[in-house]
Amino acid sequence: MGLEKHWSESVFDLICDHDISLVSFVPDAGLSQLIELCIAHNPIQTVRLTSEEEGISLAMGGWLGGKKSMLLMQSSGVGNCVNMLSMLNTCQVPLPMIVTMRGDWGEFNPWQVPMGQGTEAVLKEMGVTTFRAQENNQVEACAEGSIRLAFNTYRPTALLIGQRVLGAKTFGR
Repeated sequence: MGLEKHWSESVFDLICDHDISLVSFVPDAGLSQLIELCIAHNPIQTVRLTSEEEGISLAMGGWLGGKKSMLLMQSSGVGNCVNMLSMLNTCQVPLPMIVTMRGDWGEFNPWQVPMGQGTEAVLKEMGVTTFRAQENNQVEACAEGSIRLAFNTYRPTALLIGQRVLGAKTFGR
């Protein structure tokens, strides 16, 4: 019996399969393996952001220049993007996003709970189609669905990866 791939490897394969060549992110422990895979792969241009909303502007410019983009962020960063998200649907710019969730299963930090609980509703209100992966074996299929829907219909999508997949953080990590 072989070792099972970590979900980040499967998502990285999908990024490559769908010719996504621009990946932006704010560093996040839950996304660290996926970020490192993207950084190590020369055909993918990676951009470390100071704020998640910059990733939306970057994706819009990339799309106008013929590049497919993906934005990686934590649920707390969704709140930084609300105004910018409106431009994606208005301008018909596809953008798959991967959002690691905080403020749900096993959360230790009370400051993460409000945005974590509101993330999906905020995204939906801004016209973003959401997918949820609550178990490790759901991530790849949800990521593929999210990526395909974004680029086939020219709209933003978000895969929300729950803390049950990532593991609940503690003060020590």
